[in-house]
Amino acid sequence: MPHSKGFANRSDTRSSEPVSIGDVVDRLLAEDVFQRGMPVAQLTRAWPEVVGERLAAATTPVSLEAGCLVVRAADGPWGSQARYLAKEIRTRADDALGGGVVTSIRIVVGSQGNRRSEA
Repeated sequence: MPHSKGFANRSDTRSSEPVSIGDVVDRLLAEDVFQRGMPVAQLTRAWPEVVGERLAAATTPVSLEAGCLVVRAADGPWGSQARYLAKEIRTRADDALGGGVVTSIRIVVGSQGNRRSEA
């Protein structure tokens, strides 16, 4: 049976007893690694309402760590637009997550492999 690198560090034990898929999913979602991604998933789903349809077509939230929301823009002009609206985007993104979550925003430009960035 294949094992992942982190399997030895898991706190739960393996069992041959059947477990419902719902229980497995609930346990996985309770883990830190999945909980960190949930706010970004919520923002991605609500992004058109947060930034508007046009800006949402050219930007996407990519991470939220320690209150800093990173937003990726498709190109330089859209990056400039997002930087110009950064304060409003931060406020609206924070409101979409219930408040007290997004404390700063950073805009990066280009594809994931492209490191041109900053805001």
